[in-house]
Amino acid sequence: MTGTRQTGLRVIDSPAPVQVVDTSTLERTGTVDLRLGLANLVPSFNAQAFGGDTANLTLSARLRGLSPNQALVLVNGKRRHTTGNLAVLSGVYQGAAAADLAFIPMAGIGRIEVLTDGAAAQYGTDAIAGVVNIILKKNPGGGSISATGGEYIDGGGKTAGASVNVGMAPTENSYLNVTVEAKYHGFSNRGLPDQRVFNPASPGYTAAHNAVESQIPGYPFLNLISGDAEYRMQNLAFNGGVEVGGGFEVYSFGTYGHKDASAYENYRRYNRVQGKMGAVDRPFPMGFSPRERIIEDDYALTLGASGELAGWNVDLSSTYGKDDIEVRVEDSINASLYVDTSTATTKGFSPTSFHAGSWRTTQWTNNLDVRRGFDVGMATPMDVALGFEQRRDTYRIGAGDAASTYKEGSQSYPGFQKTDAGGHARTSWAVYGDVAISPVEAWKIDAAVRYEKFSDFGDTTVAKLTSRYDFNEMIAVRGTVSTGFRAPTLAESFYSATNVSPTSAFVQLAPNSPAARLLGIDALKPEKSKNYSFGIVAHPIPKMTATIDAYQINLKDRIFGSSSVYGIRNGVVVNSNVNAAIAANGNVLDNTVASTGVNIFSNGLDTRTRGLDFVVAYPVDLDGLGRIDLTLSGNFNKTKITKVKAAPAALATPSTAFPSGQVLFAGNAASLLEKAAPKYKIGLNGLYTFGKVTLSLTETFYGKAEALSDPGTGPLQTTVASAAAITDVELSYKFPMGVVAAIGANNAFNKYPDKFSTAFQTACIASGGGCVTQYPGFSPYGINGGYYYGRLTFAF
Repeated sequence: MTGTRQTGLRVIDSPAPVQVVDTSTLERTGTVDLRLGLANLVPSFNAQAFGGDTANLTLSARLRGLSPNQALVLVNGKRRHTTGNLAVLSGVYQGAAAADLAFIPMAGIGRIEVLTDGAAAQYGTDAIAGVVNIILKKNPGGGSISATGGEYIDGGGKTAGASVNVGMAPTENSYLNVTVEAKYHGFSNRGLPDQRVFNPASPGYTAAHNAVESQIPGYPFLNLISGDAEYRMQNLAFNGGVEVGGGFEVYSFGTYGHKDASAYENYRRYNRVQGKMGAVDRPFPMGFSPRERIIEDDYALTLGASGELAGWNVDLSSTYGKDDIEVRVEDSINASLYVDTSTATTKGFSPTSFHAGSWRTTQWTNNLDVRRGFDVGMATPMDVALGFEQRRDTYRIGAGDAASTYKEGSQSYPGFQKTDAGGHARTSWAVYGDVAISPVEAWKIDAAVRYEKFSDFGDTTVAKLTSRYDFNEMIAVRGTVSTGFRAPTLAESFYSATNVSPTSAFVQLAPNSPAARLLGIDALKPEKSKNYSFGIVAHPIPKMTATIDAYQINLKDRIFGSSSVYGIRNGVVVNSNVNAAIAANGNVLDNTVASTGVNIFSNGLDTRTRGLDFVVAYPVDLDGLGRIDLTLSGNFNKTKITKVKAAPAALATPSTAFPSGQVLFAGNAASLLEKAAPKYKIGLNGLYTFGKVTLSLTETFYGKAEALSDPGTGPLQTTVASAAAITDVELSYKFPMGVVAAIGANNAFNKYPDKFSTAFQTACIASGGGCVTQYPGFSPYGINGGYYYGRLTFAF
């Protein structure tokens, strides 16, 4: 994948910016998570550090500061299906429902090609930010066995991973490469003491409560929500093919993964649930910490044939992917069910483990690609590529069990109501054409056009024009102009649920629901984009390669997650229209919380993203003292909101809390788009090799990131992750018989982002919340500090 359908090009000769990451480089990042490994190596690729609710169980990543949904993931050039776990709560990754990279075992990857350029016309109409193409190993022999383990410097996050990769040739003209992987990551906690049980300034604190809660093991750190989720995963990948004669190969590849993950939610106090007998009937006399849990099975399978027919290179394939997730709530209770089943003389009953529902996404994609070169008297043959794609996507929400949906439902995560549940589908088909020519040897031109029709959004045509001119061996220029189109995911359009905390309950309204119409909010429509880029490729001195590419991405009708829209705030009704929409949606909310309302996805923004990518590589031969490969790479990125759609009239109701009414897109949501990504990310890596010793040292410089956050009372407060330099280091030694041992550290000097300000914490405490979070979740280098690890690998 070099930004064109033309084959045989080197990456450095590409008319579009492409970065290639090989498996050994990924391994040296020290992580068992492919998403984090790529973030350490590709400057414009940023990984999510922390998510709210079930988003903490499926963390995502993004390119060039855009949504994860605006980058396309391919495996061996074929479209990868997406996760069923939609990131719902507010944050820079809100709305993410992209491919889950965690289900692709790193040991089975040969290389990864990252195209940081709009490519909707070439690879798919949602490839607005770029494309990540994961190429699986196809070695017919050899293999490796690897094991790794590590932990955060300040405790928690214990990690272990083991993998086996084996290549074989079942027959003379075939290959089969198989990888199995198992990995584990433990909980971490970087939260403050729960202010409700610890701080006399909290409205929820009393001496009587403290007399009980101070005796609970772990006091005052009873709230464990601010940290990593725990997961256990097992993955399998295979890549195989066989020559069948006539110049054709039949190939197949696929993955299977199983994940069991859970994350702590807010601590519920000892008196939160009690039966009609009063204090003697408290099922959790020490309080409880619910966990949201997913049990997930992920499948992908491709079968195809490629070869030459009548002078054309032909590739016919079919790819099916499915992500099947059971959503559970553990160590919780349904408070109303417990009360309603109790009497003045008998204790109540409620399960403590709930089936809250399920998500399922499927994607079936069929492709026919043909390509041929024609001699038309130019410097090189004219390369013509044509193709057809048919795709069917489905998304289903399954209802929770009766106990999880009774009245306000299970604590921390109510089950999906029957009104939330349902199945949805979309079909689409597309045709494309791509022509690459070189009028003279130094000039490459590539033009692509794609027509796509959707069953629910009509049709669209997108196009791309790319060109490169080499003035000489030392310098070349390249540029692209393209348009793009992204249909909203089915999850964005139809997801509906209730999100709760100890003091609030908010309904996530489906944009395509009748309840959304009551608020004057329209169904989602597609996003449209225009991409522009210009770059320089230079070889200023022997052995040095430098690329620099500037870009601009204009997005129209961008989909965003709204700010919280209140019906009741701190016990006072502020908008009866919102309350009516909640009732119309069939939701029953916890009557003990102080604030209720809705969140919703909506088109309503136009944005402009501008940035700069650069990569400089230079090897230094130290004669008899080894070799150093130096790489300097970076990304500068800024997004600006250019238009905001006016709020619907139903939200204009004035109140004391909102004198001018409410809006869908408040200042905190705007700041997440414009300021929550680092202004720059620059990495300097030195890879030193000398005999059997390899030393990798990387210094990554992150620019400032900030966002406005709601502390619960008073005005919005600014939270900050200041500019920082993060050091990663790994030392390895190659022993006899293919054994390599390595030790390393990510964030070796154990740096953390800025803590929330005193003003923020004071306002949060006044709201009566637990206020345990002390670091911003948008921190580009996480909230857990440094990580130390070791790894042992045997290659054969």
